Amino acid sequence: MNGELIVAVEYFHREKGIDKEVLFQAVESALLQASKRSVGPANDLRIEIDRKTGNIRALAKQLVVENVVNKQDEISLADARRRAPNIQLGESIEIEVTPQNFGRIAAQTAKQAMLQRIRQVEKNMVFEEFKGRSGDILSGTVRRFERSDVIVDLGKIEGIMPSRERVPTEEYQPGDRIRAYTLSVDNAIHGPEIILSRSHPDFVRKLFELEVSEIADKTVEIKGIAREAGFRTKLAVLSHDEKVDPVGACVGMRGMRVKNIVRELSGEKIDIIRWDPNVRQYVTNALAPAKLKNLVIDETRHSVKIIVDPDQLSLAIGKKGQNARLTAKLTGWNIEIEKEESAELGFEEKVARAVEEMAAIPGIPREAAESLVKGGFHSLGGLLSADLNDLTDILGAEKAAAVQQAANVEQERREAAQPSEGDKQA
Repeated sequence: MNGELIVAVEYFHREKGIDKEVLFQAVESALLQASKRSVGPANDLRIEIDRKTGNIRALAKQLVVENVVNKQDEISLADARRRAPNIQLGESIEIEVTPQNFGRIAAQTAKQAMLQRIRQVEKNMVFEEFKGRSGDILSGTVRRFERSDVIVDLGKIEGIMPSRERVPTEEYQPGDRIRAYTLSVDNAIHGPEIILSRSHPDFVRKLFELEVSEIADKTVEIKGIAREAGFRTKLAVLSHDEKVDPVGACVGMRGMRVKNIVRELSGEKIDIIRWDPNVRQYVTNALAPAKLKNLVIDETRHSVKIIVDPDQLSLAIGKKGQNARLTAKLTGWNIEIEKEESAELGFEEKVARAVEEMAAIPGIPREAAESLVKGGFHSLGGLLSADLNDLTDILGAEKAAAVQQAANVEQERREAAQPSEGDKQA
């Protein structure tokens, strides 16, 4: 057994690159637990392995006394001095208590202990390698699916892309090569755990940092990102060099830079706009190419009321309210978009007209229309950009879902009736 132990330690040290002392200590620790059953109760029991010969000994401390009462913990002065001539009463001496069958126990335990320690060391090495990669983009191969989570082979470890971090418009197959953003790297009980995402806004940010040299060298700064993964992203950029156009730098020669990113995002549309400290100009840039007639800024409500011509309303709101919704996320301001004619009416007329327009939408009863207008929703655009929870607070869950569905159907009907505007939105 002794020679086999040395050979095994040498092998694992050479093949796995693990320090020999780490392996010896792992075996000693495992043998200590195993030997307590065979050695029996002993004081300060420890296992010692000779690093050169592989000889294994079990050692225990015993107290030197005149008359032995407890043979497990005590030794007579005469017996102690045969081992250590200068030992005195009251001192402790370490003696060998290796049982006769200890070689068999060691053989069963040593290999298992080394393998367990190797697995732990390898997990720690992998964690050390990846722990600083949070926020990076990693490449891997789709291996399998666990429920709706995607397991990605990253080489030395597998990463997990939870269903919530998947892009709803993307489908993956085992063997597909994909890139993903590293959300977190944790050292869990079962080993390192890497959480990946393709839907996170910072995935787009990182792609631009890799593709656009002006962003990498801090000449151009990304000031904000609003994303609906798989559909559209709005990116606000600022140049710290007046000679560099931030939008042009991100688009690239003949649009090649942004095309590469769109290709990586499976065709997701990207709007690159110029950031501006003036909220009026910032919102105007974010809603382009829609032409705005007027903007009313309410600092107390942190909202911007936007007046547009009737023919610009659909363009400003976007498909299913997407343009307005992303603009609100990007700027951090609440966005309200209205046609110009409604702004010229008196308050009572505006309320009455809003109720009539809302009730004219198939699937929205007049009673519900009145409640919605009282709750602050005056137009189809407002419904499209509304959160379902807000509608639920006014109408209840069942009616809110029905109203939202009716609004989406009506928007699609209007877009179909105006193909030229639909082309602009696309």
